[in-house]
Amino acid sequence: MAQKRMQPPSPPRRTLWMMYKGIEPRYRILLGMGFMGFSMFGLWVSDRLEKAYPPEADTRVTHVSHHDTAAAESSQNRTGSDKMAARGRMPMMQPQVIVLKEGTDTSQGVPQLLSNISACLAVCDTIRTTLGPRGMDKLIVDGQRRVTISNDGATIMKLLEVVQPAARTLVDIARAQDAEVGDGTTSVVLLAGELLKEVREFVEEGVSTQVIVKGFRRAADMSIARIRELAVSVDRADGAEYRSLLEKCAATSMNSKLIGSQKEFFTQMVVDAVLRLDQEELDENMIGIKKIAGGAMQDSLLVDGVAFKKSFSYAGFEQQPKSLDAPRIVCLNVELELKAEKDNAEVRVERVSEYQAVVDAEWKIIFDKLDQIVAAGATVVLSRLPIGDLATQYFADRNIFCAGRVSKDDIDRVCEATGCRVQSTTSGLAAAHLGTCERFEERQIGGQRFNLFRGCPQAKTCTIVLRGGAEQFIDEVERSLHDSIMVVRRAVKNQSVVAGGGAIEMELSRYLRDAARQIEGKQQLIVTAVAKALEVIPRQLCENAGFDTTDFITQLRARHAQDPDRFRWHGVDIEAEEVADLFAKFVWEPALVKINAISSAVEAACLILSVDETVSNQQSQDMMAGGQPMPGRGR
Repeated sequence: MAQKRMQPPSPPRRTLWMMYKGIEPRYRILLGMGFMGFSMFGLWVSDRLEKAYPPEADTRVTHVSHHDTAAAESSQNRTGSDKMAARGRMPMMQPQVIVLKEGTDTSQGVPQLLSNISACLAVCDTIRTTLGPRGMDKLIVDGQRRVTISNDGATIMKLLEVVQPAARTLVDIARAQDAEVGDGTTSVVLLAGELLKEVREFVEEGVSTQVIVKGFRRAADMSIARIRELAVSVDRADGAEYRSLLEKCAATSMNSKLIGSQKEFFTQMVVDAVLRLDQEELDENMIGIKKIAGGAMQDSLLVDGVAFKKSFSYAGFEQQPKSLDAPRIVCLNVELELKAEKDNAEVRVERVSEYQAVVDAEWKIIFDKLDQIVAAGATVVLSRLPIGDLATQYFADRNIFCAGRVSKDDIDRVCEATGCRVQSTTSGLAAAHLGTCERFEERQIGGQRFNLFRGCPQAKTCTIVLRGGAEQFIDEVERSLHDSIMVVRRAVKNQSVVAGGGAIEMELSRYLRDAARQIEGKQQLIVTAVAKALEVIPRQLCENAGFDTTDFITQLRARHAQDPDRFRWHGVDIEAEEVADLFAKFVWEPALVKINAISSAVEAACLILSVDETVSNQQSQDMMAGGQPMPGRGR
C-alpha cells in the first residue's frame, strides 16, 4: 500500500514554520510557555467576568400547567435567530450597588446578640465588687493622668470610656439613675446585666426576643405595683418622725460610701441642707459644695447662705470691711481697672496739653463708674471681671467691700439668693438693681478665706464646706454627699420608703415566682427569670461582705416563702452578719429609688434584646481622628 505523502504547508504557514524552525530550541520552550500563560490568563479573565456579571435568571419555583408546557415546547421549536433576539432583550448583568462605606463592620442574628450580652456582662463584672457597705473602690487613671478613687457606679461608668455600642447603654442608665434619684447606680447596672444573663439561654435556644421583651415588661409592671403596695409612708405632720425618716434614708445611702464611718455627722448636715431649701422646688443647685484641703472631716460645716472662696485682691483690701449687716449687694460684669491698651491703640497729639487731656479722660471714665456704684448705695461689689487697685482703694475709703474675678456659678447663686441681677454697665444703676441679705462676712476657714452671705431672703440656699486630707478623698466625699442629698430630696417629695439590704428584692423575687405559676406559655419562664435576676442584689452584698452566699440566699428564700407578711422586710444585715428585719433596724431607702432602678434596668435590657443588627462605621471614627476618606464597597 502506498504511503500517503505529507502535503507541504501553505505559503503563509510555510513562512511561520520557517521562522519557528529558525528559533533556537531553548527559545522555542519560552515562546510556548508564553502562549500557554496568555491563554490561561484569558480563561481567568473570562471566568471573573462571568462571576462579576452573571446573567439574570429566574429561579422561582412555580406550578406548571398544561398551557405552560405547551408554551415551553413551542419555545423550543423557535429558530436560532428568534432565540438570539430574545436573549438580547434579557438583562445579562446586575450592577453593583454601593450601600455602606469601606471599613463598615456589620453583624446580625443571634451571634451578634450574644456578643452584645457578653459585652454588657463584662461591664457589670467591672463594678460588681463596689456594691454595698463592704464594697471595694476603683482607682481609675484617665487620659490626662488624673487619678480618681471612687465606688460610685455613675462615676466609674463615666470614667471607663466604654466603646462597645450595646454596653454603652448601661453607661447611659447609670447616668440617668444618678441624675434622677442620685443613688442606686450600681444596682441598676447589675440588675440589667443579670436580666440579660438569665435570658441568654433562651436566646440560644431560639426563643423570640419579642417574647422575652414582653415578659420583661410584664414582670416590671408587677414589681413596681408590688413596691407601691408595700411602701411605707410617713406623715409630714409629725416633725420628729419626718426628720427621722430623712436621716435614715441619708444614712442608708452613706453606708456604702467612703464617709460611712462618719455618717452620723454628715447625715445631720445633709438633712439640714435639704430642709433649708424651698420645699416646693427643692432645687439641688441651691446647695453649694466647696472643698478645702486640710483638717479632718469633722471640721466640715454648713453655711446658711452662699459661701465662696475669696478671689484675688489688690492692694488696699485690708482696709475694707470684713463684716456688714444688711448689706446692699451689686453684681457686675464690668472691668473696674485702668488697663493699658496693647492693640489698636493710637493717639495723635500736637501739644503736650492734648496728651494730658487724653489721660484725664481715662481717669474720668473709671471714676464715673465708681461714683455711679457709690451713688446707687452699694456696700458690697462683686464682679466677674477684675477690680483693680485703684477701685479697691476707692471702695476701701468709703467702707465698701469689693471682690473681682468671682466665678459665674458663685455670682449666679448670689443673685438668686439676694434678689439682684448681673449688670453689664454702671450707667443708670439704681437701688432697685441691688440685692440684700441679713449679714455678710469674710471668714477664715482652714488656710483660706471665704466670703459668706447669710440669711438670703429671695431664695433659700446653703453651702457645705468640706474639709479633708487628700484631694481624691475630698472629691469622693463630695460625690457621696451629692448622692445622699438626691436621696433625701426624693424622700421629701415622695415620703414613701422600703427596706434596703436586698429585702425588697427578695420579696419581689418571691412574689414573681408565685405569680409566674398562674401564667401560661413561655411568659412563665421569662417572669421566673426576672425573679431570679432580682436576687443579684442580696447575693452580691453577701459576696462583697465575705459571707456564705448560698446560706444567706437560702435563708432569705425560706423566710419570705414561709410568711410573706411577717418576713417581708428581711434582708442581709451587714453589721450583724445575719438575716434580719432591716426595716426595724432603720435601713430605709426611698421607694422611688427602687422603682426607677427596676424600670431603667428592664428598659435597657429590652433595648439590647431588640437589636437585630449592629453596624459599626469605622470610617467615621477614622475621619473624626483626622484620617482620609476610604473608597466604598458593595453590600
